[in-house]
Amino acid sequence: MKSTIETRLGYFVSIIIIAAVFIMVIVGGFEKFQSKLRVHALFDSAQQLKPGDRVKLAGVEVGKVSSIMLDSNKVVVIMLLHTDAPVKADSLASIQMAGLMGQNFVSLEFGSVRAGPVANDAQLNSSEQPDFTVIMKKLDGVASGMQGLTKTLSGEKIDNLLVPLTAAVNDIKATSAQIASGKGTIGRLVFDEALYKTALNTVSNLQSTSDEVKAAVAEAKKTFIGINAGEGTIGKLVKDEKLHDELTSAITNIKEIAQKINQGQGTIGKLINETEFYKNAKITLQKVDKATEGLEDQGPLSVLGILSNQLF
Repeated sequence: MKSTIETRLGYFVSIIIIAAVFIMVIVGGFEKFQSKLRVHALFDSAQQLKPGDRVKLAGVEVGKVSSIMLDSNKVVVIMLLHTDAPVKADSLASIQMAGLMGQNFVSLEFGSVRAGPVANDAQLNSSEQPDFTVIMKKLDGVASGMQGLTKTLSGEKIDNLLVPLTAAVNDIKATSAQIASGKGTIGRLVFDEALYKTALNTVSNLQSTSDEVKAAVAEAKKTFIGINAGEGTIGKLVKDEKLHDELTSAITNIKEIAQKINQGQGTIGKLINETEFYKNAKITLQKVDKATEGLEDQGPLSVLGILSNQLF
């Protein structure tokens, strides 16, 4: 009898243990006994995140938030990830919100292909998302602004706005009617056949001028190509090495001649630099000037005699 009770009690305890293990597996409590990868990320604000919230990689749950703590002016979010989760070392973590009434969760991005898997106790890069409270405050401000605008445009103020707007519409309508009837500058431009032909001729002339400009540009381009190829006088001057050497030699000779003239060498150099030669030439010119003073009153023979006496 005693053994039967003990047997039944053993069966009952075994069933309870099996049921407890099964329930833990179903609700996820068994995960506490599995190996986890511990990582963390730094944020400016936890944004209502709390321990136990999910960690998702591209929308798929890969772990949970283990704890949240403060470190200086940052919030440290510690996460426990499944060891088989393909989280890379450069994966980016951010705090997201699952709907308006949903719980916040940590969202992870895959990271680059070349990056290796994240290590245990590693720090993930993070990005800040707008806080829902801040968004609601901004929406409330926009709503208040719209409400104020509606109040401003209500009653007499909107009537005062509609009166000039109606007048402007009527003016536009009258102007359109004048254009349609061929009145005014724009109306004539639209409906006057002669003005249309004149404008068409002007456009044709501009087209002809454009064609001439294109032809001139093409000719200039052809000329430059010829110069680059060494054709013509300018082309030879630019490309011909022999002509270049001759020109350089001529410039050198001119420079040497100028130096000799400055140094008083040669006839021109003496003429320019010797003072005695200059004085003799001046005296000779003065004699010629005196000799020509009496030419008007003398005959040819007398003129020759005077010149001979003055010069010699």
